[in-house]
Amino acid sequence: MQQFGSDNYSGICPEVLNAIIESNAGSALAYGNDEYTEKISQKIREIFECDCEVFFVFNGTAANSLSLASLCQSYHSVICHEVAHIETDECGAPEFASNGSKLLLASGENGKLNPTNIEELATKRTDIHYPKPKVISITQSNEVGVTYSIKEIKAIKKVADKFNLKIHMDGARFANALVSLDCTPAEMTWKVGVDVLSFGGTKNGMAFGEAVVFFNKSLAEDFEYRVKQAGQLASKMRFISAQWLGLLEKDVWLKNAKNANDMATYFSQAVENIDGVHLMFPVDANEVFIKVSAHMEVELKKRGWIFHAFIGGSNRFVFSWDSTKKRVDELIKDIKEIA
Repeated sequence: MQQFGSDNYSGICPEVLNAIIESNAGSALAYGNDEYTEKISQKIREIFECDCEVFFVFNGTAANSLSLASLCQSYHSVICHEVAHIETDECGAPEFASNGSKLLLASGENGKLNPTNIEELATKRTDIHYPKPKVISITQSNEVGVTYSIKEIKAIKKVADKFNLKIHMDGARFANALVSLDCTPAEMTWKVGVDVLSFGGTKNGMAFGEAVVFFNKSLAEDFEYRVKQAGQLASKMRFISAQWLGLLEKDVWLKNAKNANDMATYFSQAVENIDGVHLMFPVDANEVFIKVSAHMEVELKKRGWIFHAFIGGSNRFVFSWDSTKKRVDELIKDIKEIA
């Protein structure tokens, strides 16, 4: 039965699966020298309206860790939110990949960094005994399902320029944020100062594979060596690249993200007025965090629902490209009955 514990639970969307099958015909050059990789790299440049550098890795942890390592030396630090995925869910990989650069953690409403808390960390210490701040990392949409507005990213860019900091964007749910904000990929990234993007595909209908997109091309120097050293260079890269073609052509990625967002909105609106259910954060994308009684948690699990505990005693429900209204209605019905 379809569950809403994570958008990683979903299968491969049909367009991506067909692209994999088509790419399987015959032979192709290895290690990214194939026609599929060249074609999707150009497609990504077209989508972002710039001559960016594009690389492919297997997963989001690698995308985040290797891109941050390209921006930092071991004596540098990365400013991020205290609930950022790079802090809470990557097992120290960003620090490992960069030989020890430190994560500096900020608080902030709704899981978002703001210029004030960034500046506080950037100026906390300037002596040689403390790791020098070098990068700001933001997640879009973020770990509590909230998006940064274009205005907010511009404000972060302003403080980044003030302290000579680079900006990394963790875009595991980039498409969901894009649909939510109704803007172009360029408007949400390099036009507002993002230097490098971890561009997520797995949560939006792919089997595996993420892209690392450098808008500041000078920062991509020797990045392919980082990818190889980290065991992230796919020998049969066409099977990652073809997936991206299936996802990005004909705007499948936006259609998938829209369904996920719509189901999250539908669910949140249906449960927000039920006694004993409290929405913890705004619902901007495809994640909904609700706080319920211990009794309701137990009863929902007895009925077979899988969900995860999160910040402040909330429970996370995540909707995906293939979430159906019928199945969401079954969850809503159970919540109402238990309440």
